[in-house]
Amino acid sequence: MVWSEEASSKATLAHRCSGARPTKVPEMAIRNLSRYVSTNVPRYTSYPTAPHFSSSIGPDRYETWLSELPEKGSTSLYVHVPFCRSICAYCGCMTKATKRDEPIVAYGNTLLQEIELVARQLKSRPTVTHLHWGGGTPSLLPRPLFDQVLAAFDRHFDMDGIEEHAMELDPRHVDAPLARALKEQGVNRVSLGVQDLNARVQQAIGRVQPLEVVDKAVAALRDAGHNAVNMDVMYGLPQQSLEDVVRSVTACAALGADRIALFGYAHVPWMKANQKLIKTEDLPSAGARLEQVRAAHKALHHLGYLPVGFDHFAQAHDPMAKAVQAGTLRRNFQGYTTDTAPTMIAFGASAIGKLPQGYVQNAPDTPGWARRVLDGELAAVRGFEMTDEDRLRGEIIEDLLTNFCVDLAERRAGIAPGQSWINQQIIGLDDLVEDGLCTILGSRVSIPADARFLARIVAARFDGYLQGERAKHSSAV
Repeated sequence: MVWSEEASSKATLAHRCSGARPTKVPEMAIRNLSRYVSTNVPRYTSYPTAPHFSSSIGPDRYETWLSELPEKGSTSLYVHVPFCRSICAYCGCMTKATKRDEPIVAYGNTLLQEIELVARQLKSRPTVTHLHWGGGTPSLLPRPLFDQVLAAFDRHFDMDGIEEHAMELDPRHVDAPLARALKEQGVNRVSLGVQDLNARVQQAIGRVQPLEVVDKAVAALRDAGHNAVNMDVMYGLPQQSLEDVVRSVTACAALGADRIALFGYAHVPWMKANQKLIKTEDLPSAGARLEQVRAAHKALHHLGYLPVGFDHFAQAHDPMAKAVQAGTLRRNFQGYTTDTAPTMIAFGASAIGKLPQGYVQNAPDTPGWARRVLDGELAAVRGFEMTDEDRLRGEIIEDLLTNFCVDLAERRAGIAPGQSWINQQIIGLDDLVEDGLCTILGSRVSIPADARFLARIVAARFDGYLQGERAKHSSAV
């Protein structure tokens, strides 16, 4: 390995990694492809990943970490609302079904108390740049409670400079009054779970929402003034064909989606009981999944969308497409993001936050989370305190998944004297280089345009915890 002493910014690195924004979708030149399409690797929305969190990080450590946050610094906020009106068969989220509003109201009141508990540990009012509502279906939170939660955030955080206030929505529960209310409440980006628009597939996944339903939701949002609308599409679903996936992404483009996220279904019935409703024999094969994702990528290219990472696409005017150009794209628990804040404070059951010291996760079960908060205790029950090596590996993995390129010489300052694990792992990439998944030039590792849908496999080689791990992860394709 020949080390270059050149240092450069992340933006300059993105510029040097030519081909990070290909003008066309190339044909595959990957050797031994069948070896990789069924490989299970983490999605790397964090590093280390959640299976390595431990109970050694609890409320006391979280309290200390919060108190150590700098008085002047930016942060993002995440709020998890774990309720839906019904549970889809494919769902892997931490959520539960309720037809009544009472549990949601009780949850919202507990959220208010959690915000007060967290705020007591802070030295100042951190500047918030991003606020994200996930779930579940967070729009089920009644308007008065939603307003109270926003008011609580405004008391304890500086919300004046917020860049993005985003919410995940179920198209089946979006109407004109909700769209107007979200606009009035400052929500400036919404994400619709479309998944697939074929009636056969919708029956198989327990989420019936014809195109007309999605069209009506989009129209209500646009009429209310929402000019940033994301849509999620899935491949690898039961009884789903290649044509189904292409028709779904094409329909989303016709509806004017500003961003389209293309996610592969992860079948984990041993973790999610609702997925037992899906028959394994109804799922596409690994080869069929590969054909689906490649066809969707090509369709989105021809529809004018720019690739963002390995599973997102955006119109050229979208901030995420601009972040790719500037080399400022990031990756966190929401996937690809424009959020560059060093801290994410999370609220709600199962919510995961990131602080400079490490990760914290709240109690995953809603009763357990509520019990802790109502007892006046922070709800963190597990987490991970990062070492310098963890941070370095995390930066390398993030570079590979955002810029598809990392210059290891730029990370050299983070390597302790005499430490040679990076050199050893470079040698460990030989098989991936031979098969066309990555290239090595001097100190730079790059992922070719036609291999970027397998970027997680390259990133996983820099994961210091993956070897011997028992946790099951999603398929690389």
